[in-house]
Amino acid sequence: MNIIIIEDEFRAAKSLQNLIAELKPEAKITGVYDSIEMSIEALKESKPDLIFMDIHLSDGLSFEIFKQVEITCPVVFCTAFDQYMLDAFKSKGVDYVLKPFSRDDIAEAFRKFDELKKFFQKTELPELEALLQKIAQPQAAAKSSFLVFKNQKYTTIPTENIAYFFIHNEITHLMTFDKQQFQLTQTLGQIAEQVSQKQFFRVNRQYIINFSAIKEMEHYFQRKILVKLTVETPEQLLINKEKSHSFFTWLEDR
Repeated sequence: MNIIIIEDEFRAAKSLQNLIAELKPEAKITGVYDSIEMSIEALKESKPDLIFMDIHLSDGLSFEIFKQVEITCPVVFCTAFDQYMLDAFKSKGVDYVLKPFSRDDIAEAFRKFDELKKFFQKTELPELEALLQKIAQPQAAAKSSFLVFKNQKYTTIPTENIAYFFIHNEITHLMTFDKQQFQLTQTLGQIAEQVSQKQFFRVNRQYIINFSAIKEMEHYFQRKILVKLTVETPEQLLINKEKSHSFFTWLEDR
């Protein structure tokens, strides 16, 4: 499998290369490009099987690439902004990963890509319309509760009672508004897909927070945002400057 990365942030591009090498060692990264112009020239000459693409590039939005060259393969969009999701899915997006992305996020993107590949193998004459229908199918209803196990007992926690989800010692936990903590088997990436995106926001790699749990916010060093919740968190909740715009957009979208 040949993969192209279109990303103008060096650290993000390097992280993607490392994760791809780990998750898909058989894959070959045939190029890493940081601008619309370079990407167009490269895609005129090569036909990758999958593209990882940032949306905000140094010379504009990457959607311009689709106007200049025909892209026939699925695209995984990796970006710090969530307002372009519909445009991404219209542009052959197989997944939409918000930065800062994690290993679980990229693994989930590969899982979706593999599902599409199986779909194509079962269809003699696959058409773009069939692909778009599979990608853009209505989202399942948000999860209303989580099954947990503690003290040799199973119980369910209503999602509305959860202040935040977090990772500690590589294990996913939830914290309720009455300060009860439970372990979960799902990854944070899986939880982000299951809960209401209007009610919950993934502030970083370690935390997903409930809108109802937000107490106050303030500016922090290096243009970060410090978020304080009504239920104390083990670490400070910091949102980097790249993600702050989508965070405030989420806050206003109610």
